[in-house]
Amino acid sequence: MPEQILVVRGATVCDPATASAAAADVVVVDRTIQEVGRGVHVPPGAVEIDAGGLFLTPGLIDAHVHVTAGTADLAGQAEMSPYYVAAQTQQILGGMLRRGFTTVRDVGGADHGVAAAVADGLWPGPRVIFGGKALSPSGGHADLRSAGRTVLDNHVCCPNIGTVCDGVDAVRRGARDQLRTGAHHVKLMLSGGVASPTDRVDSLQFSADEVRAAVEEAQMANRYVTGHAYTARAVNRGLDLGVRCIEHGNLIDESSVARFLEHDAFLVPTLVTYEFLKREGAEAGLPPASQAKVADVLEAGLHALDLAARGGVKIALGTDLLGSMHRHQSEEFRIRAQVQPSADILRAATEVGAELLGLEGEVGQVREGATADLLLVDADPLEDITVLASPDQHLRMVVQGGQVVHEV
Repeated sequence: MPEQILVVRGATVCDPATASAAAADVVVVDRTIQEVGRGVHVPPGAVEIDAGGLFLTPGLIDAHVHVTAGTADLAGQAEMSPYYVAAQTQQILGGMLRRGFTTVRDVGGADHGVAAAVADGLWPGPRVIFGGKALSPSGGHADLRSAGRTVLDNHVCCPNIGTVCDGVDAVRRGARDQLRTGAHHVKLMLSGGVASPTDRVDSLQFSADEVRAAVEEAQMANRYVTGHAYTARAVNRGLDLGVRCIEHGNLIDESSVARFLEHDAFLVPTLVTYEFLKREGAEAGLPPASQAKVADVLEAGLHALDLAARGGVKIALGTDLLGSMHRHQSEEFRIRAQVQPSADILRAATEVGAELLGLEGEVGQVREGATADLLLVDADPLEDITVLASPDQHLRMVVQGGQVVHEV
């Protein structure tokens, strides 16, 4: 096939790494950025896009999603037809792409089939970096049984976000089972959470030996463990046991910041989900027991983000939305802008996310040799990141892998 050449002319290119912007042209050959600069050579047959007056950024990375979560009632979803859940997943992925998210990390639910459906062009959506099913102990955050229910179907075809593992051997087997499918990480439930029916937010989950077993299995596969945790106690314990990334972390303290730096670990706050679980959780299917737990973490989230940012922790962007609330994904930018500079938030959604996913230099940057995931917006997100919170108003074009996939 002949090369497909795209030239974006006259845009102001935003560089999250340096928090600077400059006018430049961008030449894309097939999926890859070939040249960035002024007066670039335009190969014959190129499709040219006049981007004068627009700002060009890397495609966005959401490092905490559940693309199969078509409802906030995760226990109910576990009993749905996987075909119906797949249909919901297709719609969720399409919406993410139209909001400018060209890469996402799924931390519970998506598998190799979902990733392949996008990679092979069957579904439009962001590339999916998946971890398969999250691992949970009995009574843990991904154990979706009610207090009176004793059976949970852990079959690979059931659309649960997690699988229950009790004991070191079972955790090893669970980690290996996800890794054998090509999972990019192993997710552990290190503390209680909001969406699960019976565990307290402040509980600890998995023994130290169980956590170490999962970490060892991931490291042997050249992968890593990410952990769901809220309290400083749960976060610190996980980091000390070798967990590389913490999801949420709403209740961390100064001792947690020190451990993030010591272990060179990542934090992925997900503030938008709590705001909309409070507003819309009931309507989206969140059970009453879970609704009652939202307040435990809602108010603390911004303080934790501010604490981590001031302490120099590596922070990626995540959203963790469920069901009908996926449409609020871009609101994470608005919420973070209350405590972080715009450039830092854009860096979290591009460069830091790429580092977490092991895709440095491939995504999250507008540079020669990188994959051509590009956004054109009508205002400068380095000056005001909230323009990305309103993609319907400000996002003009999404390019993924050198192809225009959305245009206004």
